[in-house]
Formats: sequence, C-alpha cells, structure tokens
Amino acid sequence: MADMEQSTAGATPQRIVEWAWDALRTIVEPELGDNIVDLGMVQSVQLRAGGELHVVIALTTAACPLRGQIRSEVRSRTGSLEGVLRVEVETTEMSAQAKAELMARARWKASQSPRPTMVPARTRVLFVSSGKGGVGKSSVAVNLASALAATGHRVGVLDADIGGFSVPRLLGVSGQLEAVRDPDDPSRTLIQPHVKDIGRGQLRIVSMGFLAGEDDAIMWRGDKHNRAVQHFLEEVDWDDIDYLVVDTPPGTGDVQLGLARMLPSAQVLIVTTPALAAQRVAARAAGLARKSYLHILGVVENMSGFVCEHGTRHELFGHGGGTQLAHDIGAPVLAEIPLQASVSAGNDSGEPAALEDAGLAGQAFRRLAERVEELCPPVQMAGCSARIAEALSSLPAAAPTH
Repeated sequence: MADMEQSTAGATPQRIVEWAWDALRTIVEPELGDNIVDLGMVQSVQLRAGGELHVVIALTTAACPLRGQIRSEVRSRTGSLEGVLRVEVETTEMSAQAKAELMARARWKASQSPRPTMVPARTRVLFVSSGKGGVGKSSVAVNLASALAATGHRVGVLDADIGGFSVPRLLGVSGQLEAVRDPDDPSRTLIQPHVKDIGRGQLRIVSMGFLAGEDDAIMWRGDKHNRAVQHFLEEVDWDDIDYLVVDTPPGTGDVQLGLARMLPSAQVLIVTTPALAAQRVAARAAGLARKSYLHILGVVENMSGFVCEHGTRHELFGHGGGTQLAHDIGAPVLAEIPLQASVSAGNDSGEPAALEDAGLAGQAFRRLAERVEELCPPVQMAGCSARIAEALSSLPAAAPTH
C-alpha cells in the first residue's frame, strides 16, 4: 500500500504520484460500483511546484450532481500523502467514446463480479475500529449511529464483534432475528434487521446477540467468525440505508481482513484513549486499514478527561493520546469524548447519551456525527451515469480494452 511504503521508499515526485494513483483507486463511483481509476475517470495526476497535486477527473456529464462528492473524496484521500501540501481537482467531461468505454467496463465488471453484499452501492460504510478492547469502541459506534439517525438518516448498525457482542444491550433492543422470502429471488430468504426509530431517522440493527443468549460464549475459530459476518453482509435486508456503522472487533484478525475485502470503500474511525499504551496499539488498527487500501477518516479519543461539578478537568487516563495518534497516521482528530457517568448510564439503559445527554459527552457525540456528515456526506444517487447506461444499452457488452 502506498501509505505504508512512504516510510521506506522516500517521497520522490514519482513515488508521490504513484501513491496518489493508489489512493484514487479506493474511490468508488457509487452508481457504477467500480473505482474511478479503472473506470477511466482519472485523466492525469501531476505533482507541481510547491507540493501541489493536480488531478484531472473526467465526469460522465459536466453537470453531474456527484461532482462535489468526487472532488471532496479526491482531496481527502490524496491530501494526507507525504509530500502533498495541497490538492487541486479539475473536472472535465468525457468524450462520447470514453463514455461508451466506461459503460462497457461497468457492464463487464458487473457480469464478472456480481455485487457480493446486500449493502447498497450508495451507502457510506464506517468502520469503528481499535487495536485493543476496553477503549469504548462499541459505545462510540452506537452513539455515532444514533446521532446520525436523529438527524434524519437511515443507519445500519452491524455488530461485527461476534464473540464480544454488546450492541443489543447498548441500544436497548432484544429478540430473535427473522427471515423472509426475497421478493426478487423466491429461492432464498433474507434476514430482517431489528428496527429502531430515532427522531426523524431509523436504525437497522444486526448482531450475534440476537441469535445467542447474552451470557452465551461463542467458541468459534476466526474463520467461522468471518463467515458469520459475511452472512450478515450477504443475507441481511439492509434496505436503502445512508450509512452502515460497523462495530468491528478489537485487533487485526480474520474479521477485519474479511470486512476490508467485502467493503473496500469503507471509511475507518480509529478509537483510542489518551493513554500512550492505547494509542500505540490503536496505530496497528490504522496500519491494517492502510494495508487494506481503506481510507482513515479520523481519530476519536474516548475517555479524554473528566470535568467535575466545579469545572475542573481531571486527566484520569493520561493526556494527548488521540492527538499524537492522529499526527502519527496523518489523520484528523474527529472528536474528544469526555468521561461522563451519563455515557455509562445510557449504555446500561439502552438509551445512548448522544440522544438524551445535554452534558459534554452528549454534545461531543453529536459533534462527531456532524463531522462525519461533513467529511462523508450521504450519497444521493444522481442518475447521470444511469441515464448514460440507458442511452448506451444497445452497445455490445464487450470486455474493456483499458
């Protein structure tokens, strides 16, 4: 992976451009389901004087509503590369021949690799990750999902910690999962998530906790854990969700690798505490993300400090771990969540602090959701690519030549 090679290869202009091409391959055009490099949308990448990276993107139409989103992702994914001080994105319109080749490529890819999951192409996938347990990763995941839903989004919550599931209790949801016939394919059934309406939005929740008792020990090997998560992605009726928040298990094992392969366009939030030991371990989760070509959206420092009733702040778990981790991995600090009793109380009652808490922790969770919306806005299916596909439907579905 380019980001990992920087420390050994040296940031020469040629290497920086190569890293930029690698980073651009992680950006998926949501309507066509392929990355913008293989689709031929990246016309050129140049490193200019003063560390300016100039990227030319050809869109299917100059007025494509996805233009702003693609420009933002190009800046986000290349701007943190070593040697890049700023990113200039120029957009142009594809020629008729280029459009035909793009659609031929999209049709060919679809015929060779059917979409492997039930997660819609437009859904923003957020991995909430950590290198170790005990840092409050699940609490951050459910509070983020709840805050996003409260603003009107439809949010899927996947508890991918098969052996250490906690999402059902944190969200106050119980009961067995049910399966119904797939209306599009009567030969198979689809698992129905538990649904919880929050504000103007909705959560759709899947967890091993709905299939096993809360006190049951799941004694499976890693490959079986990974297969369970695969079932949750392939056989769950996620419906048309804006975000999928995945509470990943701690560490860097089979499940994390499987998720990276199945959801390659995911964005990663790294959760740590201020303690130096937690920050060092969390860096391993960031390393796995980069080696898997995933984009790191930012760092969340949990339990960042306790503010007593007199307004005095106490650094109970150290200071600066989140800031140091963000500096080390070249990502922003998205939020610092203070240590507050209301968070633990909300977790026990199934009412996340992001919804009810008027204190510092609730405010921090809501600001985290706002930051995620800013950096990773929900995709509105624009239809420009779909219209081109319809216009070119008479073309033979030949394999791409590029």
